[in-house]
Parts: sequence; structure tokens; C-alpha cells
Amino acid sequence: MTVILQNTQDNLVDIILNTVDDPMLVTDGKGVIVRINRAFEDCFGWRAEEVIGQTPALLNSQRHDEFFFANLWTALSTDGFWEGHIWNRAKSGDEIATHCRIKAQLDEDGTVLYYVSRMKVAAIETDAIVRNHDQLTGLPDRHLFKDRLEQAMIAVRRVHKSVALLQIGIDHFSTVNDGLGYDIGDALLRQVSERLHACMRGSDTVARLGGDLFAMALQVASIDDGVIVAEKVLRSVQKTFHVNAKSLNVTVSIGISLYPKDADCANDLMKLADTAMHHAKKQGGNNFKFFAEDMNIKAKKRLEMENAIRQGLKHNEFILYYQPKVCADTEQIVGAEALIRWQSPERGFISPVDFIPIAEETGLIGEIGNWVLQEATRQNKFWQDQGLRPIRIAVNVAAPQFKAPDFIDHVRDALARNALGPEWLELEIVESMLMGDTDMTVEKLHQIREIGCHLSIDDFGTGYSSLSYLTRFPITTLKIDRAFIKDLENDKTMAEISRAIIGMSQGLELEVVAEGAETDAHIRFLKENGCQTVQGFYYSRPVPADEFAQLLKMGLSAKA
Repeated sequence: MTVILQNTQDNLVDIILNTVDDPMLVTDGKGVIVRINRAFEDCFGWRAEEVIGQTPALLNSQRHDEFFFANLWTALSTDGFWEGHIWNRAKSGDEIATHCRIKAQLDEDGTVLYYVSRMKVAAIETDAIVRNHDQLTGLPDRHLFKDRLEQAMIAVRRVHKSVALLQIGIDHFSTVNDGLGYDIGDALLRQVSERLHACMRGSDTVARLGGDLFAMALQVASIDDGVIVAEKVLRSVQKTFHVNAKSLNVTVSIGISLYPKDADCANDLMKLADTAMHHAKKQGGNNFKFFAEDMNIKAKKRLEMENAIRQGLKHNEFILYYQPKVCADTEQIVGAEALIRWQSPERGFISPVDFIPIAEETGLIGEIGNWVLQEATRQNKFWQDQGLRPIRIAVNVAAPQFKAPDFIDHVRDALARNALGPEWLELEIVESMLMGDTDMTVEKLHQIREIGCHLSIDDFGTGYSSLSYLTRFPITTLKIDRAFIKDLENDKTMAEISRAIIGMSQGLELEVVAEGAETDAHIRFLKENGCQTVQGFYYSRPVPADEFAQLLKMGLSAKA
């Protein structure tokens, strides 16, 4: 009878709390959370099972110092009441301004039984929509989708069903942005989101994860249910889109992972669906693929590689090789390109082709790139201190590294820490990095030039970007892609392209470097057409630092 009465009282408390539109939180006398209401869940993103047993410290935004909380507890101890403005932190990390009233509930002896907190938040509903929904499409964002996915996984456990996660990527979407502009791209994304929303059922969730990536979470009784929805999505997107008086036809690739068959947590399920989607793209797009065992093996190897990269950075397993840049007329070394190599104790030599793409996808490329900056500047300064002739060392910069807010700080730090003059450092970027956020790109490039470093465009001529950027951006050097040099003997088109790039560079007063020179004919062509600098196996392969120092001392009389 006592248990029944207690349960009835508990239910009554929950009912009362949930009739309140403001977020409410109840702790016991020791400050441990024992109740929250639905408004709290909606506002702060935590569910009851995540916070009960915790303390309100999980809401700490770090905006208030220890004196603030000391005064709060003094008021509660003396008056049993505190009221004031406080910034709280949501599960998403967002900081929310609240006007909070906390009241102590006492027993007959004056001992605190509970602290009841009620928070006023301006425009809770509007703020929640902004926080948890994509502003372009109005769909749930990645954070809210993950939460809905987790809820679906909990729901199907009780009825022994499954969850199918569909990750949907638009095939070749970059060509829309690059060819027609971002306004058209955004309008297309909005229309795609509407069609995906029309494909889902009442219990499903569709979200925009970012860029051209969408996702759907489906509660399914069998795999066929996921197939039916995937085919419906493919058919829906194939219909012509009409955007700003333009007719567009696009397709999508879909990767599907299943809970609990493929994974038992939301993060892993999303990773596996992403792997399956990329597999679908490699098969030509406009189709769907389930996550299969062979992909699971590849995913495992990829995860192992990611962990190995982290260990390699930690244990200094990476080294730099240097490939000379040579004056074609004098055959004197005038510079070098720093190229990363990885000698793993467990795996042996690992090609950059195998680990750089994974480093870029996992966010490790920034740490690798910063290490390269530090090591290349350190080594160059060391050579100068040894009395070797000063030369400029070029360092490749990956797109994620360049876009990082602190990239310029890392460049300055590398130069300052190693006391190297900025004129001896060159940063190489690829053409595609000049597209996109043009204002940010221009600002960073000008900052680099103001520091005094050189800027070169790597693999020039292979991109799709407009030549107008050569006058808009403060570039100092163009590097002709090795593909043009390789075939210039047998392909007149390649020879004419190379000749045109050299001539254009001279007209714009830019240095031009030819990559991939391997034969006497290559060198002869480049000299005859006025190319100042050559890089390639004809003179030397990339070599370790000590061998490069010998080349600087002795010259290139013995070609590698």
C-alpha cells in the first residue's frame, strides 16, 4: 500500500511539473537532481535519464565565477530563496540566458528536503528551433537528428524491430555551386529537403547533416522497408528541379546501416551509413548500398589507420624529405619542397597516399600540417646556421588546415619559434582552395603575404577555377602540374598548355615551377620556353634532410 501511494505521489509530481511551460529542475537537499520537466528537456536538450543523479554543475556555462555561486548558496542557506540572472549551458554546448528562481523546501525540523528551480527563458520555442534546426532548410540539424536516432533505437528495443539509417548525398553537388553559384545551390538544397520530407512516414525523421548531406532514421520491421524508402527517394530526386528559371537534374547516393545488426550506438551507425554512401558514389551514384561485411573490414582498417596516425604523431614517427627545385640555366638548387614520410615501427613505410586522405577526413590533417610547418622551418634555419646557402622551402597546405581559424597564428609561431625569416618559407595551396569563401580566402592570403611568406598554386592547370583569381589573389608562384610535363614530348596539346602557362606567368610577373621533369627533352623544352625553375627526378628524388644538405654543399653533379 505504501509503494502504491508513493508511486501515485510521484506521478502527481510529474504531472504538475509538466503542466509548467518553463524549464524546472528539482534536486534533493544535497544538490542531486531528482526531477526535471519536459520544458527542461526541450530547452536544454537533456533527457531525464541523462540528468537524474547528476548535479546542476552540468549546466555550468563557465560564465560565472566562484563568488557568484558562493553568494547564491549563502542566500539559499539564510533565506531559503535565490533569484537572479544566470547563463546555463545546454547539451549542445549553447549558452542560454535564464532568469532563475530557486526555493528550498524544508521539513518540520527545518532540514532541506528539496531545491526547486524554475527558469524563465525568452522565446524558448523560437530559440529551440534555431538551435536544433538547420537554418537553410528548416530540417532538424545533426545534433537533433542524433538525439532522434537514439530515441528511435530505444523505442525499437521494446518491440524487437530495427532502425534503418539512410545517409543521402547529392551526386556532384559541387558542380552546381561552382557552375551556377551558391544561391542556386542553396535553393536546390531547400527543394531536395522538401522532397525528402515528402518521402518519410509519420514515425520517421529526416535531417540535414550539413552541406549536401541529408539523413533519414526509419523504424522498420524488415530490411525491405528501408529498400522501399530508398527507392522512393531515388525516384523523387530524379524528377527535374526548377530553380530560379533554371531546370536542374541531379541524383543522390544513399548509404544504409541497420540497428542493431551493424552497430549498437548512434555514432557508429552514422559512420557506417557514411561509408556505405561513399561506396554507392564510387559505383556511379544514383543508387543505394547497405553497409556490408567487406565495407566493415575496410572501415575497421580505416579506424586502425586513424589510431596509428595519432600514435605516429605522439611518438615522432613522421619525417620530412626534401626535393630540390633547380634553376634550369645554372643547375643550382634554389629551393625545395618539403614532403612528409611515415616510417611506422609496426607497419613499415606508409605512403602519404594512404594516410593523408584519412588524416583530412578525421581532422588530424591540421595537427600533421602544423608539425610540418614547425619541422620545415626548424630544418631550414638549422641549415642556415650551418653556413649553407639560404633557400626557400615550400610546404603543402591542406584545405582543412588553411580554413582553420588559427592557421595564420601557426605560420607566425613556426617562424618565430625557429627564428626563420619569412622570405625563406613558401606555402603551396591547390586551385580548389581559392574557391568558396572568397572573402576569408583573400584575407588569409594577404595576411600570409604581409608576414613576408611566398604563395604558390600547386598542380596549376588541373582545376576548374577561373583564371581571374591570378589577378585577385596575391600569388607569387605557379607550379605546372606534372601531367603536362610528362606528355609534352608526344602530345602537342600538353606542350602548348605548358608553353601558355609559362608565357602567362611571365606576363603576370609570377615565378613558374615545372614539376615532374624526368628527361633531357623535358629540360630542353622548359629552358627554351623560359621556365625558371624545375623540380623532378631528372635532378633528384625527394631525399632525407642529411642527403639534401650534401646536395646543397656539393651541388647536383651526381644526379639521383
